[in-house]
Amino acid sequence: MASGGARSGAGRKANSVNRLTKESVEQAKAGGLMPLDYMLSLLRDEGKDLSIRLDAAKSAAPYVHPKLAQIAHTGPNGGPVHFTLSPEDEAL
Repeated sequence: MASGGARSGAGRKANSVNRLTKESVEQAKAGGLMPLDYMLSLLRDEGKDLSIRLDAAKSAAPYVHPKLAQIAHTGPNGGPVHFTLSPEDEAL
């Protein structure tokens, strides 16, 4: 009998929402305006001061446009990247 270690199908599924979180989101939606909706309404209100609109844009951006994952650039076999310029490249 094996013990310990990873088992296929074990544990919480990725992006799953527990009951308490799901209930909290439903209560917030039923209560009216959600925080992201409020930030976007400030952003779109041209009558507001530019600094308020900019702050709302900064706050809302991660929810609308997630950051891209960082990419590690490596050369052959995980080593450093080397660039070699030919005489033709120098004309660029």
